Amino acid sequence: MNREYKLPEILYKLLAEHNMTQQQLADKLFCGQSTIYKWLRTGRMPNLEAVMLMSEIFNVSTDYLIYGTESR
Repeated sequence: MNREYKLPEILYKLLAEHNMTQQQLADKLFCGQSTIYKWLRTGRMPNLEAVMLMSEIFNVSTDYLIYGTESR
């Protein structure tokens, strides 16, 4: 399975759709805004716990969040 990692692109979209700032997401994930910035700008992958929390926050599947696939 060779899927393209799309978390930064998807995360930008979800933040806009939910009218949420990077800082607001960081507060919900109990991390710093700089961590969110790294995920968005450097392509660093969040840990599994953060991915699972984001999928709950945005009500999307983990596959959608990471790869942009599957139904939301």
